[in-house]
Amino acid sequence: MSEALKLAAEARDRAGKGASRAIRREGRVPAVIYGNKKEPVQVHVEAKALIKMLQTGHFLNSVVEVEIGGKSERTLPRDVQFHPVTDRPIHVDFLRLSKNATVTVAVPVRFTDEEESPGIKRGAVLNIVRHEVELICPADAIPDDLVASLKGLGVGESIHISAFTLPTGAKTVIDDRDFTVATIVAPSALRSTEDSEAATAEDAEA
Repeated sequence: MSEALKLAAEARDRAGKGASRAIRREGRVPAVIYGNKKEPVQVHVEAKALIKMLQTGHFLNSVVEVEIGGKSERTLPRDVQFHPVTDRPIHVDFLRLSKNATVTVAVPVRFTDEEESPGIKRGAVLNIVRHEVELICPADAIPDDLVASLKGLGVGESIHISAFTLPTGAKTVIDDRDFTVATIVAPSALRSTEDSEAATAEDAEA
């Protein structure tokens, strides 16, 4: 789990496209903080600081302490809008978090021990069905990723959500089945070899 990030912000008095363009020309990014039964607050943050956080790959799954005029708002980023040409961030939405808040987040999956998978050793490939899994979990226990081992898995076997250890207090949004996250799939060359071997075995038996 990542530690809370800290991001300095300044209040903005004016809204609208013209004001937002002026803010961006100054190297800032307009943002809004909303939720927790309070009025939305319009702010702007430094573009360089925001981009650095986005490059961590965990920004949308991290608690961010937004500091405004000496006060801190505990938030979770909910949306980042990017410029269609430059791909630079142009607006951010932050959701206020109450104490003991529970949030829904999409957490990336990661796999270990590929070298200990008999299937992959034979030339099979890991086919990831779900690159992210939606979790409902405490805001203070959002994992950076969910990890499962491929040790001992052969061709055709699947990795289900039950193979992953979830943080304490967390559960998957899909909770009615042990859904598949990835499979060990044979490439066409390996399938052809297996079919040939099977045919040879049948001929021998005949």
